[in-house]
Amino acid sequence: MNYKRSKYFTTLGKKKIKYLFIDINSQITVVFFHGFMSDMIGEKPTAIQKFCKKYKLNFLKFEYSGHGKSTGSFTDGNISLWTSEAKQLIQSKIKKNSDMIFVGSSMGSWIALNLFSKFKKKIKGFIGIGSAPDFLEKLMWKKFSKKIKNEILEKKIYYLDYGGFTYPLTKQLIFDGRKNKVLSKNINIGVPITLFHGLKDDVVPLIFSKKILKICKKSKKKLIKIKSGDHSLSRKSDLKKICNELKLIIFSYLQIKE
Repeated sequence: MNYKRSKYFTTLGKKKIKYLFIDINSQITVVFFHGFMSDMIGEKPTAIQKFCKKYKLNFLKFEYSGHGKSTGSFTDGNISLWTSEAKQLIQSKIKKNSDMIFVGSSMGSWIALNLFSKFKKKIKGFIGIGSAPDFLEKLMWKKFSKKIKNEILEKKIYYLDYGGFTYPLTKQLIFDGRKNKVLSKNINIGVPITLFHGLKDDVVPLIFSKKILKICKKSKKKLIKIKSGDHSLSRKSDLKKICNELKLIIFSYLQIKE
């Protein structure tokens, strides 16, 4: 049973990706994907890690390059790169005969959805939390003024101040996002999918979660709306609901295996 501290994985691009892998040789691994300019030490990954330890499940969490303690500059990153890093780490650490359940938070859902085609046969469930696929185009570029768009095109970067944080948005990040659109595609994977969305989420509209369910035509789908929930959904009551749904997916998986 391996409960060691976090380590670093070196990608093909020579980035050192911080990760924590709990390997207890269970039948399934829960993989957590964090959000934009976030990390792997927040309330959600911590709660899911405790859940996996309690139920003796493998668990993997990590930080994309330019995030948290991973190396690399945030402004050099984009959806393609972060998806590739996640794929490399999963392929390196998770055994080929191990099934997986993906849990994505905000942008993490986009990264996870990108990997559905790569790990189609191994994915046995998905939980999305305030999911934000395609957000760079739909929530940023399309809503920016002509002045901001021109600044991005000319200076190749724009510093967006929002919610007490500054987000450095590069031209290459925006343009790369267009290559990774998922909401215009069908995802043909017949696994349980549960999406959580706070009705007081002022970052990502509820329609994003609804669109994900629409494109996952073969899945057993569920949308859980949290009446007083914000974008983070990190309160104890939110975390309890998320872990309960994870438990349902796990038990459903185990019954099918038997």
